[in-house]
Amino acid sequence: MTDSTDFYLLEGALNDEQRTVQNRVREFANREVLPIINDYWDRAEFPFELVPKIAQLGIIGTTIEGYGCPGMSRLASALVSMEMSRVDGSVNTFLSVQSGLTMGSIALLGSEEQKNRWLPAMASLDKIGAFALTEPNHGSDSVALETTARREGDQWILNGSKRWIGNANFADVVVIWARDEADQKVKGFVLEKNPDGTYPDGYSTELITGKIGKRAIMQPDVDIKNLRIPADNRLAESSGFKDVGRVLMATRGNASWESLGHAMAAYEAAASYAKERIQFGKPIASYQLVQNKLANMLSELTAMQLICFRITELQERGQLTGPMSSMAKMHTAQKGRWICAEARDILGGNGLLLEYQVARHLTDMEVVHTYEGTDSIQSLIVGREITGISAFSG
Repeated sequence: MTDSTDFYLLEGALNDEQRTVQNRVREFANREVLPIINDYWDRAEFPFELVPKIAQLGIIGTTIEGYGCPGMSRLASALVSMEMSRVDGSVNTFLSVQSGLTMGSIALLGSEEQKNRWLPAMASLDKIGAFALTEPNHGSDSVALETTARREGDQWILNGSKRWIGNANFADVVVIWARDEADQKVKGFVLEKNPDGTYPDGYSTELITGKIGKRAIMQPDVDIKNLRIPADNRLAESSGFKDVGRVLMATRGNASWESLGHAMAAYEAAASYAKERIQFGKPIASYQLVQNKLANMLSELTAMQLICFRITELQERGQLTGPMSSMAKMHTAQKGRWICAEARDILGGNGLLLEYQVARHLTDMEVVHTYEGTDSIQSLIVGREITGISAFSG
């Protein structure tokens, strides 16, 4: 009999660094996040009390080397996403926005002066970041973004709007992607708060409410009107949308690892519940239908693990391609969503209650299934790779 989600003993292949990071994050998430997250999730509030505690973990910046960042291997970084998502997706999104998207943009595209200016304070969480790419009318086709930037003397003037921008209503550093009116190239601009903690004129946010998932991460709409940003705050090496793609490619596996974390949590909850829940005089785990569900859940979970480990290995070697990432995201999001739904079914009515954890993971998986490319978009990327024919219009 086994309760383990590691059916094919993949954890045995981890090195000391990876195992240490995994255990540190797992212990922290279970001790600090799990006892409080349902209340914050229910109130749709971010648990700011965790920020100084997370700072002490030494994980912010993940794979970035220097500037106070830990310089982890890609697999260690992936395990951070998996273990945090195994407890809560909202906190994992906060970490991904901070380390992968915002700090990743600066590390990949910033000048040495810009890296030294922003990364150390972000690595210690003295400054929190946001990554403003998605727009109200441009999600999957973000390459067509409409936010504009116009150079005027020693400043850039930005106009436009963004949507679903995690941390953007309290971040100290916001990377805003806009199209240069002069050459029509997409470039990155770093907004900083004023010394008094307010935002410069021309930057305002309105929190998106009524979400069914990821309720403990703040994701506002952003309105940008004649926002002035110093010329020195344009990311020095950003000169086109291809550079956005470099940032996204570096973080592309995160959604797959997050899906894995949610699926692991749901499976573990279902397997444990099935052994304890008595119906018709015996545990529901003794019934064939439940055993069939659990067996298939573990099978799909193991397939997700194998895909996640493999794409990370390929990324370490520099061999991971966009279509490979798309297949991984498509598969893991589909199966993670299905495993969470099956877990909810095994728990019956109790599966609807936050105290049993599964409902939160199920609705968070609805979010993961959509962001970083929906199932349909990912399938078309894979389809283009198979056929050589693009199904995208335009």
